[in-house]
Amino acid sequence: MLKKKNRVITDQVEFVCLSELVPQDHLLRLVDASINFDFIYDEVKDLYSDTTGRPSIDPVVLIKLLVLQILYGITSMRQTISDAQVNLAYRWFLGYGFQEKIPHFSTFGKNYERRFKESDLFEKIFERVLFEAIECGFIKADAVFFDASHIKANANKNKYVKKMAQHRVHKYKRELMIEINADRESHGKKPFTDDNDNDSDGTMIEEKEVKESTTDPESGMFHKGEKERCFAYTATVACERNNFILGVKTAPGNVHDSQVFTDVFQDVIEKFNDIKAVVADSGYKTPGVVVKLCKQIKYRLCPTNAP
Repeated sequence: MLKKKNRVITDQVEFVCLSELVPQDHLLRLVDASINFDFIYDEVKDLYSDTTGRPSIDPVVLIKLLVLQILYGITSMRQTISDAQVNLAYRWFLGYGFQEKIPHFSTFGKNYERRFKESDLFEKIFERVLFEAIECGFIKADAVFFDASHIKANANKNKYVKKMAQHRVHKYKRELMIEINADRESHGKKPFTDDNDNDSDGTMIEEKEVKESTTDPESGMFHKGEKERCFAYTATVACERNNFILGVKTAPGNVHDSQVFTDVFQDVIEKFNDIKAVVADSGYKTPGVVVKLCKQIKYRLCPTNAP
């Protein structure tokens, strides 16, 4: 028997509870049960005034909007807000009822520029979530996987100025120079001169000509193989076996992956003592990276052989 759905019911008034409409096994229920976002209030309390101004948007809501965007792969905050207006699970996760107005998409951008941009709030949130994962036993960091992704900047590749910029050279290059000069002196030869400046940690600083975007000066000109030459960023990420991110760092697109690797690896190895293997592609196969891995991993596995 053919049946037609009566759509009149959509105009009827019903007494319903928003929480009852969200399935118990929904992903956002699991996230909400696993992470207590209230710690954010303590982190941002100094960024708000206690006496002046209008009541703010709840900072936890602003962060949860970002969580929604990341969890569901939404490409913009405008679209995230648009989806939250009609998605019951999103409203429940944010703590908004049926009739409450979701914040305008520009609200997050304004708060980021005025309050969060110069703070380390997002780093603290990342560390807190990672700590929760460690406490629950989700992290298996015996093997760490490194890779870098290049993200195209929203900048015209033909609009740039040429500048001389300081270029960071791997610390190992200076250590190698010291060893070579010691060997030359032992054989009565004149040591090579080092005309480069050095950082406090011994890292060599060289100067080279670079193209700086007039639209996005923080990006860098990226070109690799047959890929289009463009201004871009590079994001280096370290993950463990269960795909939890243990460390991340962004840099201009003209910075070699191996240079960013050292900073991320040092940060990860200080937090996790059970690393036995590091997996990376051939882009990281440089003398500096190899020496650092051999020294660090060998020391972790056999402390008596510490350099």
